[in-house]
Amino acid sequence: MIRQINKILITLVLIVGIIILYLSYFGIKTDKFNDIIKKEAINLNSKINLDLKNINILLNPFNFTLNFSTENPKILLDSNQIKLEYVNTNISIKSLINKEFSIDDLKISFKKAKLKDLILIARSFKDSTEFFLLDKIIKKGFLTGKIQFNFDNNGKIIDDYLLEGAVEKVRLSLLNDNNLDNLEFLFKIQKKNYQLTKVKTNFNKIKLSSPKIKIKDKKDFFYIEGKILTKENDINLKKLKKLLQNDIGDLNLEKINFSSNSNFSFNISKHLKIKDLKIESQVDLKQLYLKNNQINLKSFFPNFEEKLEFKNHKIEIIYKKNKLSLIGEGKILINEKVDDVSYIIKKNKKDYIFNINLNINQNPLNINFLDYSKNEKIKSSLVIRCAYNKIKKTTCNDILFEENKNNILIKDLVLNDKYKVLDIKQIRLNYVNNVNIKNEIILKKDKKKYFITGKSFDATKIINELMSKQNGDSSIFNNLNSKFDIKIDKVYLDDISFVNNLFGTINLKKNKINDLNLDSSFSNGKKITLTVKLNEKNEKITTLFSGYPKPLVKRYKFIKGFDEGILDFYSIKKDGVSNSLLTVDDFKIQEVPILAKLLSLASLQGIADLLTGDGIRFNTFEMKFSNKKDLMTIDELYAIGPAISILMDGYLEADNLVSLRGSLVPATTINKSIASIPLLGGILVGKKTGEGVFGVSFKIKGSPKDLKTTVNPIKTLTPRFITRTLEKIKKN
Repeated sequence: MIRQINKILITLVLIVGIIILYLSYFGIKTDKFNDIIKKEAINLNSKINLDLKNINILLNPFNFTLNFSTENPKILLDSNQIKLEYVNTNISIKSLINKEFSIDDLKISFKKAKLKDLILIARSFKDSTEFFLLDKIIKKGFLTGKIQFNFDNNGKIIDDYLLEGAVEKVRLSLLNDNNLDNLEFLFKIQKKNYQLTKVKTNFNKIKLSSPKIKIKDKKDFFYIEGKILTKENDINLKKLKKLLQNDIGDLNLEKINFSSNSNFSFNISKHLKIKDLKIESQVDLKQLYLKNNQINLKSFFPNFEEKLEFKNHKIEIIYKKNKLSLIGEGKILINEKVDDVSYIIKKNKKDYIFNINLNINQNPLNINFLDYSKNEKIKSSLVIRCAYNKIKKTTCNDILFEENKNNILIKDLVLNDKYKVLDIKQIRLNYVNNVNIKNEIILKKDKKKYFITGKSFDATKIINELMSKQNGDSSIFNNLNSKFDIKIDKVYLDDISFVNNLFGTINLKKNKINDLNLDSSFSNGKKITLTVKLNEKNEKITTLFSGYPKPLVKRYKFIKGFDEGILDFYSIKKDGVSNSLLTVDDFKIQEVPILAKLLSLASLQGIADLLTGDGIRFNTFEMKFSNKKDLMTIDELYAIGPAISILMDGYLEADNLVSLRGSLVPATTINKSIASIPLLGGILVGKKTGEGVFGVSFKIKGSPKDLKTTVNPIKTLTPRFITRTLEKIKKN
């Protein structure tokens, strides 16, 4: 009996063992549990449903659980469905018996599923801010992968989940109209740790790749670090500037092509705000076009058209805590002429520091205000050490230009946003200019006073500007208030004439000359003095005396062969209007085109011939005139000499219109008239036919390049002409 019982027990054990082995290794397929699983899914989330086929059940005898798996199921959420490769879960047999939550874990393998659908399901479990923002920025994309969840006894997901797989063809719409297209990568996501590998994408049409990106969940933000590689790309600069929130400044970049290797890290909030951005990048800049609208580079580089081209630059960029450091070197092209440049640029918030070394070898260079030019293929260098701050001031500690034995040094220069000089500590000039004159002077500032000293200086440019504008204002300074003490051994007035031992002072207030006193002498011993005074009526009084006026007069190209004479100039200026008197005594001229034409039209060929010979001598020339902006009004111009006298008035509008009228009388007729004043009536009518014709009246009118001249004979001289002639004869 006992034996039979033992056999039965052994048989039962064997049968049970075989069943357990079968269930453990082969399991069974059934749809009996479909409703239970659906019910459990609904318990987890009432918004979803499952479409299940036969379920394969395997027994795990060691932990007394059943493993349920099904192939090709579907997750249904409203009208959306996600096709899965399989779903696998372990259910506690004890929990099933006790009708408790029975799922221990859940493994899901996705086929290619839409990211939008997956986010929708994720939001049905937990509608967080992160999922909401992801739903907004993800426009399309697909995911394949596996998810593993573990549950506690209350049915809550334990934090030791694992998600891994791949995404492809993802398009993200970011802030400021920036886009990520064709994003693909492998991913592995665990509790608070995310890892992306083999990342590829196009950011605003820039091709990007990364071998690895790590993301850590820091509760209130995500910490992201990794490496980004770029191949050669043509960049959309407008979108790049928006992304960097104008960190590239106001530079007008037109085209850029580069490749790079960058390490980066940053924190991003749950609202997708980036903080603590750090970038270390090695950039291979193939090409960059920069359009400059702020500085007229053509005045310095005659080959410059509109754009600068930078080519083959190696650049190291470090961005950390809102501080940018950029170190690079490469080629700079100005109208295809290639030179070398190296630079260090640092940015802290809105403050910039520039250290630039430019070798100007192939390009020509002009510095017009110094009358200096360098031809192409002559070696030279320019070093600039400047800073630009948030209140739009540019401070240059050093600007040094060197070419052969020529050098120009500027120290501690401060400019405003319109590139006007606010302050300067020192200028040292040592160069030969375009007319082969050596310039060797130093400007130094001591407190509020400037000292200008040196051996020689060519003042031609300055004099030409003052004589053309006649305003006495400084064009390079901004609201300057200072005193200049001047002592220069030799100052050139043109390429030949010079004065010795120029000394004196200049006071400027609000960028205008308030007081000036300069004295010097020519090599022939003749003196020249210039004074400017501001009186109690706020009138600016200017005087100029020159015992040798030829270097000043010959600047006017329409007068040639001027010689001898004494020049005296007096002017009063107030409220932008100046009234002046110019006197030149005892001089002669050899060529004045307008005068020659007048003499020819008046049939005074004999006097006209004098112009091409030794010249016509004048005892006195006087001109009373006024200036207001670009309009010069000549109240009276009177010149008298042994051969001819002229009385004239009118106006000249700069580069636009000339309108003059007057009388021209041979000196012989004047002498006869003056000698016969007691019998003036008879002389005016003439005793013989033709004797009453004393001279001609004339008119000159038109644009400076197209003047029309008319001449009419006159029989009588105007009282004003006679009065002025008598005054001059009496004075002489």
